[in-house]
Amino acid sequence: MENIRKTLKNVLFLFVISLGYSASTFADDSSLQKVIIVEPFIEFHTGPGRGYPVFHIEEKGQQIELIKKKTQWFKIRAKRGQEGWVHEDMMSKTLSLDSEKFDAGNSEQSDFTKRTLEAGVMAGDFEGATSLTLYTGWNFTENLSAEIAVSQALGNVSDIRHGTISLLHQPFPDWRVTPFFKLGAGVIHTQPFTTLIQTEDRTDEIVLAGIGVKAYISREFFIRAEYSNYTILTSRNDNDEVEEWKLGFSVFF
Repeated sequence: MENIRKTLKNVLFLFVISLGYSASTFADDSSLQKVIIVEPFIEFHTGPGRGYPVFHIEEKGQQIELIKKKTQWFKIRAKRGQEGWVHEDMMSKTLSLDSEKFDAGNSEQSDFTKRTLEAGVMAGDFEGATSLTLYTGWNFTENLSAEIAVSQALGNVSDIRHGTISLLHQPFPDWRVTPFFKLGAGVIHTQPFTTLIQTEDRTDEIVLAGIGVKAYISREFFIRAEYSNYTILTSRNDNDEVEEWKLGFSVFF
């Protein structure tokens, strides 16, 4: 456990390095992919769904640019600037500028990579106590997300509750099993069961660092496993360190 703790103290360094890696990756991706229409025409919808009306038609032989993908729909831009949404079934019948068939990709995997919101429940061990965590997260880029989590750990001598706000970074968001680094802060409330010594309830600030993985299953579901090291900033001279392991099930939107 001591080796793990020492390794975890380097998470901040890895976090910064991986941020730099992502910045360089995005800096190189400066142009949009272009494809050529080989169907008689392509219909532009106003939104990513068949229920959205068609407002523009682009004919065979024209080039279009791919802006982004959402579920099974591509947002595209015509040569004259019109932007709309096209289903991946129609996009799969276009050609690249090298006259190769365009690969629409795995829409489910792409949805996982480009998810905006996620939420889940996890269970594990909080320094020997059984813990349960509920969390929700907002992915403001493919690499970075912010999370709010509330947890309860029920041990033999105390009831522990804590809430945290964390920043997560995924250096490889397009992997099916993607690792992440986590930094956060929050508060922890400890309520002892015993009536002997130091029975007063305590509320302290905490900071945390963690590592973990998210493994995509199918549709809107994935599994998440993580290890976190908490530093409890007590009013005493010495701060406490607590380790937590947990595994859970999550959904994304």
